[in-house]
Parts: sequence; C-alpha cells; structure tokens
Amino acid sequence: ADDKGWRRFMRAMNEGVAGEYFQITVERQRVGWRHRKQMALEGKVFDSQERIAEKESFRLWLKIGAGFVTWAAGPRGGVFPVPRSINFDRCSEEEFAEYRDGVMTFLRTQHAQKYLYPALTPQMAEQCMESILEPFERDYRDEQANPGAR
Repeated sequence: ADDKGWRRFMRAMNEGVAGEYFQITVERQRVGWRHRKQMALEGKVFDSQERIAEKESFRLWLKIGAGFVTWAAGPRGGVFPVPRSINFDRCSEEEFAEYRDGVMTFLRTQHAQKYLYPALTPQMAEQCMESILEPFERDYRDEQANPGAR
C-alpha cells in the first residue's frame, strides 16, 4: 500500500503542469507514553505547590510560562497570550516536544519557583523543584539515548 501510494504521488508530481503547486505536510505520530509522562510530571508539581487551586488553571499558567501560546489582538489594541492545545488531535509530536521543553525550562526559573513555593527560600524552592523534575528529565534523556526502547 505504501509503494502504491508513493508511485501515485510521484506520478501526480511528474504530471503536474505549470502553475500547479503541491503542499506536503509531514507529521510524526504522537507518542502516548511521553504524553502520560508529561501529565504525571505536571500532576506532581501541581500536588507539591499551594498557590494554584485548580489543575486546569495550573496548566494554563504552565502553557503561558512555557511560551506555548498564540498571540492574539486584544480588544483595546494590545496583544495577549492564548494558550495552545496539547490535545492528541491538535498537537503534533514536534509541538508537544516544544511544549515539554518550554515547561521544563519555565519550572526551573526563579519566577516559577518563587510563585509556586512562596514560603520557601529560593534555594529550598530550587531543590524542591529539581527533586521533582530530575527523575522525569532522566527518563527523557534515557529515551533520547535509546529511542524505541519503550
């Protein structure tokens, strides 16, 4: 089936006339365990903090902090961030990797740590966050070194 589809595609390309154009979109299939791992990470961070009461609000805060947004025109002329979807149907594997990396970077900032753990010293907040992030980071590094092992 793949060979037949490829031959059909190549024939269409070769038979194209001047002025015709083709658009090719390549999307990698989402990897379910990466999504579940990210949700587990977010759950651990959410459970460890006392600042944000609702999980959905927490995820919106993460998306904005990670820069996983579309900038939209505001009603009074400014711009504001609209968090993008990480839904399996709307977010490619590449976009999800961008989201994941942005979240990891954001959670390691002093701003995020001070906001989530206001009662802790900056050093204690950093240690707390690293104790949560490191096991997830290690799993991700292991998978990058040995893809397809899962």
